[in-house]
Amino acid sequence: MRLSVAMIVKDEAANLPATLASVQWADEIVVVDSGSTDGSVEIAREAGARVIQKEWLGFGAQKNFAISQCGGEWVLSLDADEVVDEELRREIERVVHGQGGCDAFYANRKNYFLGRWIRHAGFYPDAKLRLFRKGTVWFEERAVHESMKFTGPTKRLRGNLLHNAYPTLESYFEHMNRYSSLGAGEAAKSGRRAGFISDVLLRPVLTFIYNYGFRLGFLDGREGVLLNLYHAFYVSSKYAKLWALEAGRTGRERP
Repeated sequence: MRLSVAMIVKDEAANLPATLASVQWADEIVVVDSGSTDGSVEIAREAGARVIQKEWLGFGAQKNFAISQCGGEWVLSLDADEVVDEELRREIERVVHGQGGCDAFYANRKNYFLGRWIRHAGFYPDAKLRLFRKGTVWFEERAVHESMKFTGPTKRLRGNLLHNAYPTLESYFEHMNRYSSLGAGEAAKSGRRAGFISDVLLRPVLTFIYNYGFRLGFLDGREGVLLNLYHAFYVSSKYAKLWALEAGRTGRERP
């Protein structure tokens, strides 16, 4: 059977070479680009990927489109900042060659923050459903935090996806600012309301205590302090933006 790798890309020139190199053994790599200006398209084509230009539809819809363009019986959905390690490669090849036993598989994601592997606070093993038989899995069409929909038994693969999403604090802040805005917009569309005290102030404090204390984030050193602290700030930012959207929509004054 054939394996296709499906990726969505915009301005990922810094990450693409390593990501594409880690899946050169696949039968097909499909890259859906939404207007890169940093050379991402050229990098993908030089690596042998089939590049398709598509205007941005939102994370879920864009990934569903990429999957629809794949010709393989099996699909590996990969982010542009993830690298498949050798053990995971062997596991994927085993499944594609008929030794899997089900139609969908989770892969452990190994998250790096400022160059450090974050082992606690829910950041490892960060299992993601990524390998599946085409036609059995689809993404919720949400603006952000899209999740995969699948009904049936699943298994977890050995090995890791190496996720180097935040090599600098600047990249982390930019990412969290964008995601908190998208998350607030999704919550507003669903009718969710935010309480200033409960959500903007208390929820991030409890999030930090839970992740840093009870989920052992303190074992990840200084990087763990920063990641859990800034994640709590992301939570506050998302609900503050939702609170502001609701206030602007109703025209009511806030104390």
